[in-house]
Amino acid sequence: MEISLAAEKIAQIGSFKVTNSLLLSWITTILLAVLALTVSSKRNLIPSGIQNFFELIVEFLYNTVNDVIGNEKMTKKYFPLLATIFLFIVFNNWIGLLPGIGPIGINEIKEGKQILVPLFRGGNADLNTTLALAITAVIGVQVFGVAALGTAKYAKKFFNFSNPINFFVGMLELISEFSKMISFSFRLFGNIFAGEVLLMVIASLVPVIAPLPFFLLELFVGIVQALVFMMLALVFIKGATTAEAH
Repeated sequence: MEISLAAEKIAQIGSFKVTNSLLLSWITTILLAVLALTVSSKRNLIPSGIQNFFELIVEFLYNTVNDVIGNEKMTKKYFPLLATIFLFIVFNNWIGLLPGIGPIGINEIKEGKQILVPLFRGGNADLNTTLALAITAVIGVQVFGVAALGTAKYAKKFFNFSNPINFFVGMLELISEFSKMISFSFRLFGNIFAGEVLLMVIASLVPVIAPLPFFLLELFVGIVQALVFMMLALVFIKGATTAEAH
């Protein structure tokens, strides 16, 4: 058994490398798109089945966002990005736990030894994926902040030359915006990667019954991590779109 911190390359399109985590993220994206089209094309006034399930999720997420924002009009602006982030993360987490994700792969020779390169790897167990999500969330925060306060007023949060203290505080705020990307990406990556390693180790020692409790735990962790990521982005948006009190 070999545990690789970086995602493994399984194909190459020209100069573009396709990794096993990227492949699973593409599958997650396609699955979410198909589900969205299926549910939206068969909407009924009285929901049932899969429509009922997704309406329950959307209603919970919408109410959560609205409780924090406190403004129905603003909630409708921010909700699509936040809900998309949540759904992508939670589905990516869960798909990475499906049977066959990990054991199915390609045998390759590395340093004179034959190793199995997994064909699929959990998307969020790759730092590249979580960093991309973090960058998307932080850019979204800046865009919403500028749209709500205006370019000049929003920039004054970071570049305030009224006095040395305000200038120093503004520089700290600017640094914190970059640190958000680091904390976002490493928090999600660390939790998901550690969970997959734990399941792999337990399954290799006692492959039949022992992994089941840990599998259920990882399902729960997948939801929690998606919710934490969304809530942090929501709080940052709330802060970015709120004018400073004097």
